[in-house]
Amino acid sequence: MPLYEEIAARVGGLIEQGTYRPGERIPSIRELSRQMQVSVNTIMGAYAQLENLGMVEARPQSGYYVRSRVLEPGADVPERKPEEEPAPCCVSVEEVPLRVIRSLTDPSLVPLGGGVPNPDLLPIDKLNRMLATESRRFRIQSVSYTGPRGTQRLRAQIAKRSLNYGCTPAPEEIVVTSGCVEAVTLALQATCRPGDTVAVASPVYYTFLHSIQWMGLKVLEIPSTPQEGMNLDVLRYAIRNNPVHACLIISNFNNPLGSVMPEEKKRELVALLAQHDIPLIEDDVYGDLAFGPSRPTAVKAYDEKGLVLYCSSFSKTLAPGYRVGWIVPGRYQRKIQQLKALFNIATATPTQLAVAEFLTSGGYDHHLRTIRRIYSRQVARVRDAVGRHFPLGTRVTRPEGGYVLWVEMPDGVDAFRLYEGALKAGISIAPGTLFTATGDRYRNCIRLNAAFWSERTEQALETLGAMAHELS
Repeated sequence: MPLYEEIAARVGGLIEQGTYRPGERIPSIRELSRQMQVSVNTIMGAYAQLENLGMVEARPQSGYYVRSRVLEPGADVPERKPEEEPAPCCVSVEEVPLRVIRSLTDPSLVPLGGGVPNPDLLPIDKLNRMLATESRRFRIQSVSYTGPRGTQRLRAQIAKRSLNYGCTPAPEEIVVTSGCVEAVTLALQATCRPGDTVAVASPVYYTFLHSIQWMGLKVLEIPSTPQEGMNLDVLRYAIRNNPVHACLIISNFNNPLGSVMPEEKKRELVALLAQHDIPLIEDDVYGDLAFGPSRPTAVKAYDEKGLVLYCSSFSKTLAPGYRVGWIVPGRYQRKIQQLKALFNIATATPTQLAVAEFLTSGGYDHHLRTIRRIYSRQVARVRDAVGRHFPLGTRVTRPEGGYVLWVEMPDGVDAFRLYEGALKAGISIAPGTLFTATGDRYRNCIRLNAAFWSERTEQALETLGAMAHELS
């Protein structure tokens, strides 16, 4: 046996035994070369063989990692034809889904259902010190209205960071909001009137459905995949056959699928909507949580007509309770500022001051690198646990950022019954029916939050898997 094959067999054996778990980093090429006293080329040959066997995967500028063997939803399922897609429909969020949503934030439950970050990974003490310091430093400003656009210092910092995702807005083109949900709601109000139709990628974040219902709009669900996001062929067909007044997407690490639209698809989406003068509302709240060495580009980067309303916040990376978000509204700037002033006058000043100081001198990029590494490991651990404990045929998304996973179980498993059983066992999950206006879709799917990991999490996933086996 050639030496590289012998080394590949030894490393592969460690993977099979569970010494290296899915998502874990294996020794670097140079590190293993020193340990085994063989050439770098020999180790490269061994790792290439393990890659060919599907046991490891190379991540640019990061190293080699054990690859999960759980299949992804939609990876080998033929796409539906555009003409099979449904027409726009009204949204009716009933009491049962609202009760489910309330349970997602219950602190007594194992938190696998909500879409919130792990507070143990947030710079709480540093942020709160800055909140106190900046409130003393700007005594008068901290208790005053900032105007609908927000504090200039924060907008300047947001403008500087926007280069990371391909945008160059001036501080004057940014409006600070009370979180990303308010930014999206303002964007819907600026672009639509009651009775209008909004195209969304399905499955869709349930809060968007609530906003659409509250405004009296119709929703047109466009199918999407974990690999590429929204199906643009179906969207093109829908625009030809329905009056579409706005399009709403989570562009990077979509909630709940975790998908990132490829760059060529982002360009194609902007061009398609610009051709019909349809505004695009882009939610990029998870973009900073990329596992790779670089952050994905925003769809807004390809906007030449001011039709893309870019929305984001620091809720997933710094402090959800601070409620600091923003919108770059393009041609809808004046309308957004008017609505913001009417809606709640201005976003709270003290938290804006604290976030601006953190961006200036708090080490935001270092913080991001830390939580990206942790979330990358934890997403892999949750995928691995689902693969080990859930029924045969279960599929799990493999996002390259964020911390939410979409789990597609065999057709016989009712996710809502699984939710009810999990609740009794002290576990929170989000059943797939929350993510659609059509109740019979995604009945065998759940969304899981991988932001939290502990022995309790592992035990909860084992319990869920046992319940799913009973329901299958």
